[in-house]
Amino acid sequence: MKRLTMSLDDELADAFDAIVSERGYENRSEAFRDLLRADLGKARQQDNPDGLCVATLSYVYNHHQRQLAMRLTDLQHEHHDITISTTHAHLDHDHCVEVVILRGKTALVQDFANSVTTQAGVSHGSLHIVPLAVHHAHGHEHLVPTASSGSRPTGQR
Repeated sequence: MKRLTMSLDDELADAFDAIVSERGYENRSEAFRDLLRADLGKARQQDNPDGLCVATLSYVYNHHQRQLAMRLTDLQHEHHDITISTTHAHLDHDHCVEVVILRGKTALVQDFANSVTTQAGVSHGSLHIVPLAVHHAHGHEHLVPTASSGSRPTGQR
C-alpha cells in the first residue's frame, strides 16, 4: 500500500471532513478511496465503452400510464442478453419501483438505461455502473470489479 500526502485549502478540507462524518466513514482514507474509485470508474467507462460492466438501474414509474408497464417489460425482453434480474415493488396506488440488474458492454447498458428512463411516465431513474475485468482462475474466466472501481456505493461498508 502506498501512502499519499496532500494539501487542501481550509474550505475544501472542511467540506471533505463533513462528507466523511455524514457518510459514516471511519477515516478520511476510506472516503478518499471511494471517491477516487468512482472517478476512475467513470473515466474507464468513457475511455472504454465496449468494456464489460455490471449495473443496477432503478426507476419509479406510474403504472397507470398507457401501456407503460408493457413497454418496460418489452424493453427488458428485447435486451435479455444484458438483463439479469428485475425486482418490482408497489409504492402506492399509482407508482411502482423497479430495480434491474444488468451485465454487458457498458455502452449497451447505458443505452438500455436511457431507453427505459426516457419513457413517458418513468421518473427518478438512476444507473449505477461498476466496470468489470476478466480474471482467469481455476481454468475458467471470472468477471471481477476492476481495481479502479468500487464494489459498493460510496459510504457503504
